[in-house]
Amino acid sequence: MDIDAPDLRRRFAALTTAHVADACLRAGVPVRCAPAAVRPVLPGARLAGRVTPARHVGSVDMFLEAIDRASPGDVLVVDNGGRTDESCVGDLVVLEAQAAGLAGVVVWGLHRDTADIRAVGLPVFSLGAIPTGPQRLDARPPGALASAEVGQWTVDADDIVLGDDDGVLVVPAERAGELFDLAESIRDTERRQADLIRAGVPLRAQVGFSTYLARRAEDPSLTFREHLRAVGGAIEE
Repeated sequence: MDIDAPDLRRRFAALTTAHVADACLRAGVPVRCAPAAVRPVLPGARLAGRVTPARHVGSVDMFLEAIDRASPGDVLVVDNGGRTDESCVGDLVVLEAQAAGLAGVVVWGLHRDTADIRAVGLPVFSLGAIPTGPQRLDARPPGALASAEVGQWTVDADDIVLGDDDGVLVVPAERAGELFDLAESIRDTERRQADLIRAGVPLRAQVGFSTYLARRAEDPSLTFREHLRAVGGAIEE
């Protein structure tokens, strides 16, 4: 990993997933967001760590094995295929992950024991909750602990996962340092823009919006991004 676990958590504490997603766009890295329905069980929860993947087959031993293999600071990423007819993670798995020093759990599926999970305090992100656990036991697939799917994305131990109130984002560990540098620059630009707005300088003035409108009237093909590059401005959407 380009950033070790403590430095990853320290730097992400001053960023958001939105900052890092914008950094991915600038760096030409695919923006791998979990589907929007994957939300923190406890609002305000944040997580950052290397992916420890596990595919659910109906039995908790898969998660225990994944946790046993994990390093402190990792995030357990559970793939239950986005199913909404059963939960696959409850409070005992979350407690076990916490006891092993993991940074959190991301579930591509549902959880249960919501009140107990909130009491544990470990960040957990999932599609939601349902009372029933699994009523099946499937064969263990090849690579069950090598990778996991979250929405359309396949993730593995070469990735880091970030989560906050905006959702979950996965980035390649080898690009983490570069992406965090870009994200910090984006954050600083946004803060300067926000401070100027509060000081009475509208964002339109900061980016020369009237000039853009005039130029676009002459050249309808002109895009706002092209204008910003021409005037040396920037805006984070």
